Amino acid sequence: MAKYTEAIGRRKESSARVRVSAGSGTFTVNEKPLDAYFPRLGDAAAILTAIEAAGQTSNAVDVTAHVEGGGVSGQRDAVKLGLARALVAMDEGSRKGLRDRALLTRDARVKERKKPGLKRARKAPTYTKR
Repeated sequence: MAKYTEAIGRRKESSARVRVSAGSGTFTVNEKPLDAYFPRLGDAAAILTAIEAAGQTSNAVDVTAHVEGGGVSGQRDAVKLGLARALVAMDEGSRKGLRDRALLTRDARVKERKKPGLKRARKAPTYTKR
């Protein structure tokens, strides 16, 4: 069994467990290839920026991610954060490159709760004078 490094990434309602090991460059998300799981233009490239920022080549590491919850962009950012954290755990020297591109910062923005008497978190019912 190959030695791997594991990390957790979260964003909005999404959570991703990412495992990185030395290998041939395969990248699977929920048992699917990266491009098949994230078909939107730019999603796969956004995730792979973590590997480039760490000074690695994308064909030097094998990445396996298990992601659940949330939507497409939340899952994409969760995988990106988990990958960045796993790369730092694998090689501490890559921290500076990832930190400079803000890939190790957890985006804490989540949906605001609905308040009583309002339609959404802040939208009030239409005011009528009569």
